[in-house]
Amino acid sequence: MFGIAVSAAAQDREVPYWATIRASELNMRVGPSADYRIDWVYRRPGLPVKVIRVLEGWRLIEDPDGARGWVVARLLSPDRGAIVVGKGATELRDAPSDSAAVKWRIEPGVSGVLGDCEAGWCELTVAKRSGWIRSARLWGAGDP
Repeated sequence: MFGIAVSAAAQDREVPYWATIRASELNMRVGPSADYRIDWVYRRPGLPVKVIRVLEGWRLIEDPDGARGWVVARLLSPDRGAIVVGKGATELRDAPSDSAAVKWRIEPGVSGVLGDCEAGWCELTVAKRSGWIRSARLWGAGDP
């Protein structure tokens, strides 16, 4: 009985919202059913996506490149992630400030686990390393 209540509540989640890819392989389809053809295959667990529509066990998502398609809901995680965007490397800092020490440099296309965000900065963890990065350099950090 509890599983049914959780499932029903998940269906009522307000869109759009952020999620991440849970599966090591995720098929994006042109429609909300396994009968539709596969348009793209993701092989990147932790990649952030924007869920823009909910239909039974399917989610219409948008990826960081703007591609849209349908995926099986259970292969997405509610965990927040973000991907570095923009031109050139940027710094991951010790604290949310331009004057904080640079811990390491990070390239566009790198994704990680999103932590707290404050005053235009977000904490990002990539492969057990974490630091603060300007939120403007992250896709997945703002309001969906």
